[in-house]
Amino acid sequence: MPIIQSAKKKMRRDKRRTITNRKIRQQMKAAVKQVRQQPTKKALQKASQALDRAAKKGVIHKNKASRLKSRLAKLLQESKKASPKKSKK
Repeated sequence: MPIIQSAKKKMRRDKRRTITNRKIRQQMKAAVKQVRQQPTKKALQKASQALDRAAKKGVIHKNKASRLKSRLAKLLQESKKASPKKSKK
């Protein structure tokens, strides 16, 4: 346990921030998981928003958010190519 007053305050502050960061990280991971399971444009938009929010809050680095968004977009494009629409003949 900290003895100095500023260290006690830092512990309280860190506890609050940890809760907030954990919530943001869980939302982000859930959104990314949703896109990987069912790649749709709407799911990609939600994941992109969650990643941007996490990067803005400092939970993850902005380059990591960008990298994940790029990979998810690529996954969406590949899933569209894998299941082409049937042509009328």
